[in-house]
Amino acid sequence: MGAASLGASPVTAHHDVKRGLGIGVRTVTAVLAVAIIVVSGWAWLTYNDFKSSIRRVDAIGGAGKPGSDVDGKDQNLLVVGNDDRDTATDKELAQLGTTRDGGSYNTDTMMLMHLPANGQKATAISFPRDSYVAIPGHGMSKLNSAYPDGINDHNGSKAAGAQLLVQTIENLTGLTVDHFVQVDLLGFYRISNAIGGVSVNLCQAQKEPNSGIDLPKGVSTIKGTQALAFVRQRYGLPNGDLDRIKRQQYFLSAAFRKVSSAGTLLNPFKLQNLLKAVNQSLQMDNSLDPLKLASQFQDLSAGNLIFKTIPTHGTQDTDDAGNVVVVDPAEVKQFANQLIGTNSTNSGLDNAKTVSPGSFTVDVLNGSTTDGAASRNADTLRQLGFKVGTVDTAGSRSPETVIEYPDGRAGQAKTLAAHISGAQAKQTDSVKRVTLLLGSDGLQVSTGNTTHSAGQRPLNVPAAAPTPTSSNGMTAADTGGCIN
Repeated sequence: MGAASLGASPVTAHHDVKRGLGIGVRTVTAVLAVAIIVVSGWAWLTYNDFKSSIRRVDAIGGAGKPGSDVDGKDQNLLVVGNDDRDTATDKELAQLGTTRDGGSYNTDTMMLMHLPANGQKATAISFPRDSYVAIPGHGMSKLNSAYPDGINDHNGSKAAGAQLLVQTIENLTGLTVDHFVQVDLLGFYRISNAIGGVSVNLCQAQKEPNSGIDLPKGVSTIKGTQALAFVRQRYGLPNGDLDRIKRQQYFLSAAFRKVSSAGTLLNPFKLQNLLKAVNQSLQMDNSLDPLKLASQFQDLSAGNLIFKTIPTHGTQDTDDAGNVVVVDPAEVKQFANQLIGTNSTNSGLDNAKTVSPGSFTVDVLNGSTTDGAASRNADTLRQLGFKVGTVDTAGSRSPETVIEYPDGRAGQAKTLAAHISGAQAKQTDSVKRVTLLLGSDGLQVSTGNTTHSAGQRPLNVPAAAPTPTSSNGMTAADTGGCIN
């Protein structure tokens, strides 16, 4: 998904522009800002006016979810970056060789950072920007279009864009997003200069015009425009955007070590420049207190900052969104649950045995905003041999598609779940028989045992997809070897 011009209306969300400074920089921008918050707790407390000058965006809704402030509980922060140039000075734009109206609202960086209550470990999960997912109210599309879609839906409201992206990520992972942090492109440029650059080790010399990278093979200290180019580049890399994510994680690890070093934290001049760079480029949701966040996680070490990327299954061309990254929502939920361990999906069905579809009755309720969804899915269930009981509208909206079942009906729920990949199963006393509650994540009943998200065009997800593990990724302490 390419850049959407800030000067155009409505925001363009579905046109791939393979140029501009916004390409691929945002992961390192956004998470670097959060990393700075995490490692320099005492420094934030020295600057009491920092919190009051933070720009706010109503990404979570109102004052936030109950208990969502950093208060000794586990937290999930959605950290995003785009090429919003509202804060850019004319001098900065000139140095970067770009213009103010050439930016993009597309969130080409999305990372969910899990921060446990004890502050001893943090896990960051990256999402490829071209992941083909269900966007509530918009069907299947690339993940990075959710934010501009929300802006377009609500007459330019950035809060609405952030809220739609939060909902999309929650539906995809099954996790709750407690906080939202957004950093613009200039944040990376400013921060990389403020810390005096970092050392990177390239396996091969790189010179590529789209990103502007021009670096030799081996070790280089990079900052400013070349640091930006290092994390932007995707053309000329063996795995394209996935290699770019590895680049961003690599750079962030090096930056994390540099920021947490005594040379930065004990130098008042460097520290003040660093805080200024972050402050100019950062936005947070209404309830996030950066000082509390810093205080809770000031003891985090580089070895306990872990970077992961969601499981993917290559790329494929689609009629509506062009070339996309194939993901399986059920696998993503399993991966997130295994890695973070804070949500429960279909684990209660593991030992249950499936039964004949015609041996029990399923109720179908529409908790989405799509008219007729319950009737259409009920018809598909009948085609599959299921008995269908009540078909109606749910009493309230549901963000997720859920298979609810009473005690003793796990086998029935597992039978139904085989036809709705990505749907969560939940045992509850609130239903008398298996109930399919359709949510705004767009999942639907498929006419076969699915390995892809229902409602999605059958993309080429392998029938025997590898079991998600937490073995991919790196920690911020990793320094060995070169990188593509």
